[in-house]
Amino acid sequence: MSDLAGYANLYRNIKFERREGILQVTLHSSGQPLKWGAVKGSVHDQLGDAFYRIGRDAQNRVVILTGTGDSFCTEFNLQELPMEAGTPDGWYDITREGKDLLMNLLEIDAPVIGALNGPALIHAELLVMSDIVLAAEHTVLADLAHFPGGTVPGDGAHIIWPMLLGPNRARYFLMMGERIPAAEARALGLVGEVLPAARLLARAWEVATMLTQKPQRVLRNTRIALTQRMKRHVQEELGYGLLLEGHGI
Repeated sequence: MSDLAGYANLYRNIKFERREGILQVTLHSSGQPLKWGAVKGSVHDQLGDAFYRIGRDAQNRVVILTGTGDSFCTEFNLQELPMEAGTPDGWYDITREGKDLLMNLLEIDAPVIGALNGPALIHAELLVMSDIVLAAEHTVLADLAHFPGGTVPGDGAHIIWPMLLGPNRARYFLMMGERIPAAEARALGLVGEVLPAARLLARAWEVATMLTQKPQRVLRNTRIALTQRMKRHVQEELGYGLLLEGHGI
């Protein structure tokens, strides 16, 4: 069984804070908004292990997943882009990390609140996969990391966005590099609430505190029930999508 003391300081791109059973997981790059990387030791590598430990820590009754500053993730860390991704060994590592990242996130039995603190142009699906999604009013959602940049959106984007947007809108979204502002995201059902940025985390903690009033078994079994369909699709389709993504490099 994991305990926060055992993993709180393991990850340089992840900050943890827990009070009364609520764990806030904040992604960052040196205390600034997250810049995505995909080499060993980068956030792509860290998240799968972190989600595994979070999911096995029974003291985590509700999880809040968010970013730092005024954006969630809009840039790559150019020093952390994999130079060997096109080799069999390199893509094996990317595939393993990609599977761990999404599957271990979904294997967290505690309810997850996604608090979008601003534009999420790279891997926004990590937060919209949450059970309850809140967004700062200046948030914009897009997937610019894949097809617009010449990469197959096969590492989960091809699964999550069609589930949430519907197949036709999702294909347009992924292939056209569409940017969806917060108000439209709420109208489309991607986001539950849109808030002033200064209110976002306070509201996330309010919702989390409300959830913790439920019995532990109700919380966890509800999360399991509501993520089962998404888990099944990820399990069945992620490996093939990653194969196609790797073949396209």
